[in-house]
Amino acid sequence: MFIQFLRLEIKSFFRGTSVGVNLAMKILRFIGILNFIGCLVGGAFVTFYYLQEKTNLDPFKMASRFLIVAWVVDLIVKYLWQEMPTQNIKPFLTLNIPKNTLVNYMLAKTFVSAFSWLNSFFFITFCGIALFKGYDVLSVATWLIGISSLFYLNNFINIFFNDKETAAIIIAAIFGIIGVLGYYHIIPVLDYSETIFYSFYGEPCLAVIPLVLFVVFWWCCFRYIRKEFYLDQGLEAKKIFGKTENIDFLNKYGVLGTFINNDVKMLRRNKVTKGILLGSFLFVFYGMLMFTSPIYKTPAMMMFMGLFVTGGFQFLFGQRVPAFDSSYYPLMMTLNVPYKEYLKAKWWLMNIVTAVCMVVALFYAYFGWEMYVTFFAAGLYNIGVNSQFTLWSGAFNKTQIDLNSKEKRIGQKNSFNLKALLLLVPKMLLPMGVFAVSKYFFGMAGGVVSIAILGLLGFLLREKIFDIIVKHYKREKYKTLEAFKNKG
Repeated sequence: MFIQFLRLEIKSFFRGTSVGVNLAMKILRFIGILNFIGCLVGGAFVTFYYLQEKTNLDPFKMASRFLIVAWVVDLIVKYLWQEMPTQNIKPFLTLNIPKNTLVNYMLAKTFVSAFSWLNSFFFITFCGIALFKGYDVLSVATWLIGISSLFYLNNFINIFFNDKETAAIIIAAIFGIIGVLGYYHIIPVLDYSETIFYSFYGEPCLAVIPLVLFVVFWWCCFRYIRKEFYLDQGLEAKKIFGKTENIDFLNKYGVLGTFINNDVKMLRRNKVTKGILLGSFLFVFYGMLMFTSPIYKTPAMMMFMGLFVTGGFQFLFGQRVPAFDSSYYPLMMTLNVPYKEYLKAKWWLMNIVTAVCMVVALFYAYFGWEMYVTFFAAGLYNIGVNSQFTLWSGAFNKTQIDLNSKEKRIGQKNSFNLKALLLLVPKMLLPMGVFAVSKYFFGMAGGVVSIAILGLLGFLLREKIFDIIVKHYKREKYKTLEAFKNKG
């Protein structure tokens, strides 16, 4: 039966109305996964040899010491982006197929997601190096089994807290408090982590415990889902009663303030946009990768980091204009809506958040003022140039977005467009190239000033650029309306 389900999945993919776009996105996703696999495999080599040769420490003991952090991060990532595959299961509920089979298939399918198995490349490579170096086979095998089982448990934990936002927030707060207590050495969190995870290596028989937990959690999740597995109960879309709220001080800015008011309320109310806000916040810490890889310490990659650190919200939100308004976009186009004011409201909102991110990123000055100044220059470029190019690329995104969807993915499968991809040249490659060349010839000050000048020019010419963007949105209006009418 499972093989039959897989055959139907493949047929549904190739029989869809947007096979080309889906295939292109699958290819891009595959390339991205290959990139992550390369990073994880390379990270395993670097970690093992650094710990063994540079510090003369036991690689398994030191890796176990920090695995609690990796486990928590893995759980957070799965909660944010991994979803239960319920939509493809609903049609089978009316057929003569045992519900137990459907529930088990759903549970098994969660392990197909890249979020579930990507981290295994790090652990398998790490253990493979250890075996090559002559470590005990049984100890290495039981450590790998125990660690992998604990990480796979996060799939089941995610299922339990999938729709319980309050409980998830409470648990996140507890994790945060424990993290702070561990950071200030009030609670020896890392010592506990080392004791627990290293025990699978030192005492191989203890690896049975995670395996037993895996079976128990599977059974508990099976019972939990099976009890709610009805179209009019657990799989039914929840009805949420709206409430009226208003941000009064924005109303004094006329039409522009009204549009910003609506966008702020949209960001606060919907699951998808809440994910955008959280993703934007996480992007602020994207620059921390500079301390784990020498690649990111080159001038071009420093600018690349800065663009993402300060422009996370801009990239996640701006390129989905007007897709976020797809539910009422046809109605809006029948009204006397000033298109330029509509787009400028999005522009101001993106730039306000970008400015806030520039201030929050001030903590990077702790690692060196040169780094923060680079990020600050990237923020100026985002405000002056990228904000407008991001809005421009939004005109090519004609995918409907269900703001109340249970999907936790920040991206949308049909948001890919070749023209939007070409706009990455002025958005990313241009500032990276200009900064690298200017810094090479004129030093850090020259690189920062050159990027700041580009940002300032873009800001001063914004009205003329907006006229071009508005013309393009109007040219694409009817194609957009047609796309928003047709789902899939």
